[in-house]
Amino acid sequence: MEASAVERLDFGKMGYGCKHYSRRCKIRAPCCNEIFSCRHCHNDSTTDRHEICRQDVQRVICLVCDTEQEVSKVCSNCGVNMGEYFCDICKFYDDDTSKEHFHCDKCGICRVGGRENFFHCPKCGSCYSVGLRNKHVCVENSMRHHCPICYEYLFDSLKATEVLNCGHTMHSECFREMMTHKQYACPICSKSAIDMSKYWRTMDDEVIVQVAATLMPENYRGKKVWILCNDCNDTTEVIFHVIGQKCGHCNSYNTRTIAPPVCPQ
Repeated sequence: MEASAVERLDFGKMGYGCKHYSRRCKIRAPCCNEIFSCRHCHNDSTTDRHEICRQDVQRVICLVCDTEQEVSKVCSNCGVNMGEYFCDICKFYDDDTSKEHFHCDKCGICRVGGRENFFHCPKCGSCYSVGLRNKHVCVENSMRHHCPICYEYLFDSLKATEVLNCGHTMHSECFREMMTHKQYACPICSKSAIDMSKYWRTMDDEVIVQVAATLMPENYRGKKVWILCNDCNDTTEVIFHVIGQKCGHCNSYNTRTIAPPVCPQ
């Protein structure tokens, strides 16, 4: 290809777009016939909160020459690439190729991060980092839900996601925020979100001291209760104490009482 042709294709690269994407075109939304920089701009601005189906986009407007045309990578009028990365299935454009976009046929959408760094988990219904292959708990369609913290839909979110030990998912930034507030249990199933084994061992000595220092009312002393462990789902009969009850099977303190102590009337 001649240098002049390459220069034309690259004209305006990274110089146009919105806060979501660098691209040299806008889209005409098929649902409301309005023009937006991208589908996220459309979804954020519509008063009735309807969302655009990315695959239904048929018309785009070149930002270099302002020509409206059918969806294609190269502008039919001025010859610039309207997006260095272009997916004809998703009708998706982006000049920032450092994101390493790729289209996943099984997800049905484009993702970022490099195809070689991800695999598609058929049960979870989404692409995960190769580091999680055979190392995560599968939860059916775990990504096709809303983040339990901020309630944004996870499957096509632009934000990074975290897979918890239990297999449930949330935004990575929401997960970190949860950790800073010392909330270590999954908001969905109550299982420990991270490996807490070292913390449970540390708690053993602390609980002994606290139990000795916290005298229970006489009619509760020595009373036994049944507890359910949120981590291993097993039940244990233990001596009741307000400080906490330890699972007799996995040693977790992430437990809850399922049968209260019986006290004399």
